[in-house]
Amino acid sequence: MPPSASHLSNGPQDAAPECDLLIVGGGINGASIARDAAGRGLSVMLCERDDLASHTSSASTKLIHGGLRYLEHYEFGLVRKALIEREVLLRSAPHIMWPLRFVMPHDPSMRPAWLVRAGLLLYDHLARRQVLPGSSGIDLRRHFAGTPLQPRLTRGFVYSDGWVDDARLVVLNARDAADRGARVLTRTACIDATRTADRWRATLRGTDGRSFAVSARALINAAGPWAASFLGGQAHQSHRRALRLIKGSHIVVPRLFEHDHAYIFQSPDKRIVFAIPFEAQFTLIGTTDLEHHGDPGSVSIEPAEVDYLCGLVNRYFRRPIQAADVVWQYSGVRPLLDDESGDPSAVTRDYALELDRAGAPLLSIWGGKITTSRKLAEEAVDALLPALGLRRAAWTHGAFLPGGDLSAVIGPAHRPDLDFERFVQRCAERRPWLDAPLLRRWARAYGSRLDRMLDGAGSMAQLGEAVVPGLHEVEIDFLRRDEWVGDAQDLLWRRSKLGLHLSADQRETLARHMAGLPAIG
Repeated sequence: MPPSASHLSNGPQDAAPECDLLIVGGGINGASIARDAAGRGLSVMLCERDDLASHTSSASTKLIHGGLRYLEHYEFGLVRKALIEREVLLRSAPHIMWPLRFVMPHDPSMRPAWLVRAGLLLYDHLARRQVLPGSSGIDLRRHFAGTPLQPRLTRGFVYSDGWVDDARLVVLNARDAADRGARVLTRTACIDATRTADRWRATLRGTDGRSFAVSARALINAAGPWAASFLGGQAHQSHRRALRLIKGSHIVVPRLFEHDHAYIFQSPDKRIVFAIPFEAQFTLIGTTDLEHHGDPGSVSIEPAEVDYLCGLVNRYFRRPIQAADVVWQYSGVRPLLDDESGDPSAVTRDYALELDRAGAPLLSIWGGKITTSRKLAEEAVDALLPALGLRRAAWTHGAFLPGGDLSAVIGPAHRPDLDFERFVQRCAERRPWLDAPLLRRWARAYGSRLDRMLDGAGSMAQLGEAVVPGLHEVEIDFLRRDEWVGDAQDLLWRRSKLGLHLSADQRETLARHMAGLPAIG
């Protein structure tokens, strides 16, 4: 039995000795490719040395967006591609993604108002919109979004993008891949990959130190910030592409405003920072852009970054914040294509796929962003299939992610955000015994998979012990069984954000409880 067998969710509990694709990396790109390929009938194995989404893919600003500021760098193709994908993604998983309105206060010392308005009109029309409303100008003296802002700000603009639970998006892609036959091995590193004319022979190792071999027809390098080092190290291949590692840091503070809109603030240094409603009681603020030259797995926010984010927020809001107000902070390294831009904020967020056919196929993923991950995966599998002598049609456009199809409860889908609210209402009618805030959190996290998690429970008592407030045994068991949760950190900060709502003692209680649970075999 391989060392990661407890993390396999499908099929026999032993690692397949052979597969069509071995994917290295369990971030958004690797998980999305696994889903797409498995859905086309390929045998797929994905290995991730840590937890799913444990690095870059859980450290984003959590937006599904075209990238308004990329228009200034003339990246019209990237923006259009991302704008098209916004609504594709929003429809695929209305439980973890929803439309969000953004308010941009106009600071006359920054970009002129006519330029901002022109950019927003272009943003509105680069791709067809069916779900998201367009932009408009607003009078901040009359609009509710002006209330928390400084009185000197009298004019602003409002436009649409989307919000996503980034780590759950990764997990749902992996879950869908596994449901379609892929083997998802977390806490399993690829320590060596040797190439022949028609196969890759890889050695995988679990956290207990045990190793096993896998033979694959093709290897996909989706290692994110480690893509170049994996290629030159474990895969023993040269590479021409260069990545720039850009650290982005975020802070979370107690809620700064009551409404459901987000803000986008312009900085004198031409960067932008978002202030976004987060977990009902908080505001998420980010991000910074700094070159990172160390280990991508060892990043943390620096005091200067906290000061930068607080200072920019204080430039706009009436109520100032300071470092002492920060209740949580996180940093991640974005692997961006090196386009020789001097300013880290100007580095392209586009991606490149590099297919090497000098032997068994090797596909390396360079760059990318969450919004375009489904399209990237589709293009990646399209590129790889001919090298394997296969033809299989793409399928993910228009397909639901696990939990995203709410039709069994609400009937035909209409508009994602309204569909979700109808879903919550119907669930409450079907389960009047279930605590309302808990029901809403579960509906957000699991969508139509809620029935699967509850497994026939008909009362609060049947949910099992509340190990900590709001977290019952039934959910812990489900996450360990269906979502590769290995420890309390996985649960508190990636499968959920319950860590924000619990005290240090409560988090430790959960850690002790989970450490004492038997392995899932």
